[in-house]
Amino acid sequence: MKDDNDSEHMTGPKEFRIGFLVHDVSRVRRTLFDSEMKPRGMTRSRWWVLAQLSRSLSYKGVDGMLQTELAEIMDVGKVTVGGLIDHLEASGLVERRPDPKDRRAKRVIITEKGHEVLAEMAKVGRRLNLQVLDGIAPEDIKTAEEVLSRMRANILGILDPADL
Repeated sequence: MKDDNDSEHMTGPKEFRIGFLVHDVSRVRRTLFDSEMKPRGMTRSRWWVLAQLSRSLSYKGVDGMLQTELAEIMDVGKVTVGGLIDHLEASGLVERRPDPKDRRAKRVIITEKGHEVLAEMAKVGRRLNLQVLDGIAPEDIKTAEEVLSRMRANILGILDPADL
C-alpha cells in the first residue's frame, strides 16, 4: 500500500517543485532552440554571446561590449569568452574594435552578418514560442510572467549586489 508521502519522495518536496520546474523548462527550451540553431552552425555558447551583445545596446546605449563585461554577464572566464569571440569573428558575425576611452581595450561589435543571424534567431524563437505556448491561455501566460518577474525581484533583493 502506498504511503501519502510516496509521491513526495518521487518528485521532491513541494516547496522545491517551482524551482525545479523553472530550471527544467528553461533547460529543455534551450535544448529545443539549440536543435533549431545547430544546422545553422550556431552552438548554444555562440548564440548566447550574440544575444548578450544585442542586449547591450538596449540598456547601455554603447556600441558593443568589452570582452571582460561579456564574460562577467555570461558568468564565464575571459579565456572562454575569448575563444567564442574568436570563432564568431572568424565567421564574420562580430568584430573587435578599439574602445574609444581605452585604446588598449577592444569592444566586441555585432556585424551586419551577425545582425542577420540575430534576426533569424528571433524568427526561430517566435516560432518556437508559439509551439511551446500552444494551448496556454493568454491570461495564464501573463500570470506566469508576473509570478516569475516577482520571484526574480525577490531573489535580486536577497542577493548581495557583489554576487551579481
